[in-house]
Order: sequence, then C-alpha cells, then structure tokens
Amino acid sequence: MCGRFALHHTTAEVGDYFSVEQVSFELQPRYNIAPSQPVAVVRQRGVRSLDACKWGLVPSWAKDPKIGNRMINARAETLAEKPSYKSALKRRRCLIPASGFYEWRQEGKERIPTYIHALDELPLALAGLWEEWQSPDGTQLLSCTILTTEANAFMATIHTRMPVILPPAAQEQWLDQEQQELETLLALLQPLATDGLAAHAVGRQVNAASFDEPSCIQPV
Repeated sequence: MCGRFALHHTTAEVGDYFSVEQVSFELQPRYNIAPSQPVAVVRQRGVRSLDACKWGLVPSWAKDPKIGNRMINARAETLAEKPSYKSALKRRRCLIPASGFYEWRQEGKERIPTYIHALDELPLALAGLWEEWQSPDGTQLLSCTILTTEANAFMATIHTRMPVILPPAAQEQWLDQEQQELETLLALLQPLATDGLAAHAVGRQVNAASFDEPSCIQPV
C-alpha cells in the first residue's frame, strides 16, 4: 500500500522532467500528502498537462463519491479484472509525480516510518489511473488512484508492496493514448529495478496527516 508521499519539486522541475506542455495546477512544496487531498497528475489528452486530482478514485458510475476513500491504491496484478478500473486502464492513465513516498517498516511491535526516494533525487513517476465523476448537481470531480505491485528486493526489507514506479521509456508508453492493448500495458507495471532507490527512517510526526513540514523527510 502507498498511503503517503511527498512532492517538493517545483512546478518548473516537474514540468521539465515530464515534458509538460500545459499547467493547470501550480505546485506548493508538500511533505506529507494524504488520501482525499489534491495531488498533481500528468495526463496526455492531445497535449501533456499537469493537473490536480483528488487522491482516491471515484468511478464515473459511482452513486457516492465516498467510495474514493477505499480506492487510493489499485493492485497491478488484478487491475484488468476489476470493473472499477477496466475502462480507466484503457483510456485514462496518468503519472503521479512524487519526490518520495512513505512506508512503515515493522520492527518487533513497532512500525517505523520510512521515506523512500530516488538515489538521483529526480522525481518518481508513480503509475496511476484517473476518472471524472459528475454529481447530481453537475459538479465535476477529477480523482485518481496509485497502482501498486509486489516489493522489489530493496523494498522487501521495508514492506511487501510498493507503488509502480515507471522509468522514462515506460512513462511514454503508459501515457500513449493510442495504446489500449491490455497485455502491453500490464507488462509495464513491474517492480522498479532495485538499484534506483534510497531509504531512511523518519520521525513519527509523519503519522499525523495534518503535519506537513520539511522535517517529515529528514532522517532520524
């Protein structure tokens, strides 16, 4: 599960890294992004854009948007089997930029918050899906989910799961609107190679979703 992450890279840095052409969401440094909050997504719809989506996918057919509270992650292994994700997998794929993410490592009876980031400090491209939901009064809601896969050898010492992190070539394929072959898309959703990540323990203040300060990512 991926339930918290950070994005402290600037709009310009994210835009440059992901070749964004249009920006509708100006980034502010975030160090403890939690479900139900707005997150940045990169979408390809004619032009490549940086937009905001609520974290927690609300399918277009949902009667109650609260369903999104249970859909912050989607398992890559069963993605094509789930009605909630099938249509989005073919037509509404996105990248969710992150400077790093948190997992809690079990150590005896304690759970140690751990921050994981790229060794080269570049943004991570988390694979995601997005949806557009319309309320009875016509209000539109954009929402998203982060895809997860089994942990690679590096992450397995921290947690059994990890977000799907796409390398540059896979990012282009994932965003390609012409690509709708499920077998090809699912083949992209593999654990990242083990040599690209670094991790360190952080303070317990990150446990509180209301705490969002640079100290969240500092080693302890």
